[in-house]
Amino acid sequence: MAQTRSAAGGDRHAPAGTAVSAEDRFDDEDYPAYSMGTAAEMLQVTPTFLRALGAAKLIEPLRSGGGHRRYSRYQLRLAARARELVDQGTPVEAACRIIILEDQLAEALRINEARDR
Repeated sequence: MAQTRSAAGGDRHAPAGTAVSAEDRFDDEDYPAYSMGTAAEMLQVTPTFLRALGAAKLIEPLRSGGGHRRYSRYQLRLAARARELVDQGTPVEAACRIIILEDQLAEALRINEARDR
């Protein structure tokens, strides 16, 4: 099953045919557990807002077998941050770019910290 971290630009992949336990899914922040309706309700946004984040390449939800968008906890955190910025008056596209850069910086800092240990 492919798993995506869109904002950081990196993909995570589980080997094909690998069994994933329910416990692993609960702990995996990249597991696409939330439908669009549930995600929108949790974030108090519209499905249109979530689609706009996808169009701006902030989050790219995985699709269920039936083609429905499925969001991970990681993606919901990015969407929540986007909502904060948009609520402050930042255009959606600019908010997405800010979040992508914040995420890239955080990843670079993690890499540097691990290297320095």
